[in-house]
Amino acid sequence: MTRALIIGAGVVAALVATSASAQERQRHKSIAPYIELGQVLTADLQSGDVLTYSTVAAGIDASVQTRRAQVQVSYRYERRISWDKKVGDDDIHSGLARAAVKVAPGFTLEGGALATRARSDIRGAAPGVLAGNVDNISQVYAAYAGPTLSTHVGPVSVGASYRFGYTKVESPGATGVAPGSPKLDAFDSAKSHQVQATAGVKAGTVLPVGVTVSGAYEREDASQLDQRYEGKYARGDLVLPVLPTLAVTAGAGYEKITISQRDPLLDAGGIPVTDGAGRFKTDPNSPRRIAYETDGLIYDAGVIWRPSPRTTLQARAGKRYGGMTYTGSFSYAASRSLGIQIGVYDSVDTFGRQLRDGIASLPTSFLDQRDAFGQQFGGCTYGTSGSAPGGCLNGVFQSISSSSYRARGVDAVLAANRGPLHFGVGAGYANRRFFSPGGTGFTVNGLTDESYYGQAFVSAAIDRNSGVTGTVFANYFQSGISNAPGVLGTGATGLYYHNFGRVGTTASVGVYQFSQEGTDDQISGSAQLGMRYQF
Repeated sequence: MTRALIIGAGVVAALVATSASAQERQRHKSIAPYIELGQVLTADLQSGDVLTYSTVAAGIDASVQTRRAQVQVSYRYERRISWDKKVGDDDIHSGLARAAVKVAPGFTLEGGALATRARSDIRGAAPGVLAGNVDNISQVYAAYAGPTLSTHVGPVSVGASYRFGYTKVESPGATGVAPGSPKLDAFDSAKSHQVQATAGVKAGTVLPVGVTVSGAYEREDASQLDQRYEGKYARGDLVLPVLPTLAVTAGAGYEKITISQRDPLLDAGGIPVTDGAGRFKTDPNSPRRIAYETDGLIYDAGVIWRPSPRTTLQARAGKRYGGMTYTGSFSYAASRSLGIQIGVYDSVDTFGRQLRDGIASLPTSFLDQRDAFGQQFGGCTYGTSGSAPGGCLNGVFQSISSSSYRARGVDAVLAANRGPLHFGVGAGYANRRFFSPGGTGFTVNGLTDESYYGQAFVSAAIDRNSGVTGTVFANYFQSGISNAPGVLGTGATGLYYHNFGRVGTTASVGVYQFSQEGTDDQISGSAQLGMRYQF
């Protein structure tokens, strides 16, 4: 945990310092540290059990938006203090940092960091209102950073980038999985390195078609079972305009991906041996075994439609990962304050790599969804402009997997900002097919899980000193493990705030309903009164 926090803080501090020295005149700058006290009450609305505890929190909301630097940080640390030992004394970190700083013409430093809580086991509990004692939740930390070069050599555009990523997950407690169910391993930490390079010319400059050649190398090393992802590819792409707003594109190349790991240490009964955190121990005598491997030709073709500078549609179909693959995207910036973005994805991934790429897709200027009980930054993050409406991490966080997988799905997000009113909607579907070496008893190899999600957020200022926010959400999870029940969670949270100068008061409520096949439904409610002092 400490290492992840140091890396995340270092990324943010370095980028903020760079932005400060890179430009003297700033168009927008705000830094607002605060401390907060709160009193929380949670109740099981069926059994009548009531718990209460106090919270002490400290955080910062900061933003620097200039022509050369876009940096935003929202971070909160909370300490929960039990009154009667029925609620654990917990430390909770929640935050997002995104930054892009133009150090010199064509040279940019980019980075991001995330702290949130997410589901561990897809078969287990799916808490949506994170107040009181919640099962199946792990604290997650992730950060990435690196430079990007973009320049021209005559008519040829040249680009290159490097990204370093780090992910750390604390071990979960109780998961709510039925006794006797197969035990799944728990993710620990991973480091990744990614290098990319491209060169290309636009259609009509040298040839009637646009030509791009690109290549990349990536490696990730995870601590659990000494897992290693190694991938490399090289390809060429052509773009042929057929109408002023329409072009066809095709590309082909070579790709090799190898994912390997060692076996877990087994006891005399063939059951994996776990450490004090519940993670599988690695068998030191195990050879490195292949979980997934692909090596050969890749190709695809599609269309690019751009009827206006504000609207872009791309769709591709081809062969990759040993079968057919379909990807696409649609973006529409209806105005400066209203935008829609839809993405269809298909990739061979790991939890750490997918989370790194998910953070990188989030906007550098985003709405702080003030919410005392929600999984802030673990779902959808909404942008402040129509050209960057936001992104959703729900597909990444449907559960935290230590195994690699093929991830396919669709994400859609809409964000609107008009004066004191902010509104956002996100929805999507995620499907994962897992890879793992066989021959070690129970294995997830070949199993598929899936999830559906939808959520909406609204924030409205009543006057210059007060306002309200609200969130509604629904999630459905289905594991491919035999006899694992489907899990449905729905809920809503709301918050009212009123500021008296530097002192602000808040009142929050939340309600959550949890359904799991074969068990009784659960309904819980939460309420909080808080006071914040902003420096």
